[in-house]
Amino acid sequence: MALTRFSLNIVKTSFKFSPSSAIRISSNQLLKPSVSQPSRMFTTSKVLSKEQVEELQKNPFFDKYAEKIAKLQKTNPEEFLDRLEAKSAKSQPDKPKDFSLPGAAKPSARDEMGKQKTLDKVMNMSLLADKTAEEIANIWNEHFASKDAVAAVIPVGTYKVMQERFKEFNTFLFPLPRDMGYEFTVVQFMGHEAHFTTLINYQAHKENAPECLSMVHYTELAEEKGIVLMVGEYDKDVLNPKEAKCLADQVEIYYSRPSQAKLDLLNKFTSSPQYFTHADLISEMNNIEIEAVPAVPAEQTN
Repeated sequence: MALTRFSLNIVKTSFKFSPSSAIRISSNQLLKPSVSQPSRMFTTSKVLSKEQVEELQKNPFFDKYAEKIAKLQKTNPEEFLDRLEAKSAKSQPDKPKDFSLPGAAKPSARDEMGKQKTLDKVMNMSLLADKTAEEIANIWNEHFASKDAVAAVIPVGTYKVMQERFKEFNTFLFPLPRDMGYEFTVVQFMGHEAHFTTLINYQAHKENAPECLSMVHYTELAEEKGIVLMVGEYDKDVLNPKEAKCLADQVEIYYSRPSQAKLDLLNKFTSSPQYFTHADLISEMNNIEIEAVPAVPAEQTN
C-alpha cells in the first residue's frame, strides 16, 4: 500500500475487533477499458439444487420460456448455472461484512509513489473538447456504475478546499459500520490520491498494509470545465459497494464541509491525539445520514 509510516498514540492504542445517445454513444469511445480483468482459472461441474429449481419455477415467465431454459440447460449447463447464480446474487441486498482479520502484507511500491495518475489513461481526452461539464459527469458516473468502484464529479472550488485539508490533515480514521459494531479504517492522502486500509492491517503491516480502497482525483479538467473527476476502486473481499460509498462520503463531508465537531476531531487526531477518542468518532458517524447526502449535488457539476 502507498501508505507511509506514521506514529500517533491513537493508532497505537488497542482497538479490539471480533475475529470473526450523444452521451450514451460516446461513453464507450471516451472511456478506455480496464487493462486487467480477473480470469476464471478453474471450472467445476455444477448441479442445480432442489431449492434453485423451485425458485426458478416460481418465476411468472417460467412457463413461457421453459423450452428455451431446458434447451440451454441441456446444451450448455455451465452457462445456464452461471446465469442463474448471477441472478441470485443480484437479488441479494448488500450486507455489512464481518470484522476484518489481518491480510497479507503487500510489497513496497516506492517506485510508484511519486508517479501521478493521469486522466488520459482513463479517457480519450481529444473527444472531450465539445462536451459540457454535465455531459462529462454523466459519462463518468454511468461508466463506473457497473464496476467495483465509486465515482464522483467535484466542483473545482470544493476540491480546492478539500485539497488544503488533505495537506493539513494528512492522515485520519473513519468508522465503518459492521454487523457487530464499527471497524476503523485508516486513510492517508498523497497528492491527488487517497489510500485506505483497515486499522488492524495498518497495525500489522504499517506502510505495506493491503489497501481496501484507493481513490484518485483527476484535475486535468479543473481549469477548462470547472470539475474534478474522482474514482475509487475497492477490494470487494473487504468492502461492499455501500461501504465503499460510505468511506467516500465521509471524505467529502470531513474534508469539504465539516461541522465544528468534525473539524475538532480532525485537529485532535493530527495535533492533540491524547484528546482524541474513537467514541467521539462513532458519535459523529451516527449523526451522518450517508444515504441522504449525495457526494456531489448534480446542480454543482455545471
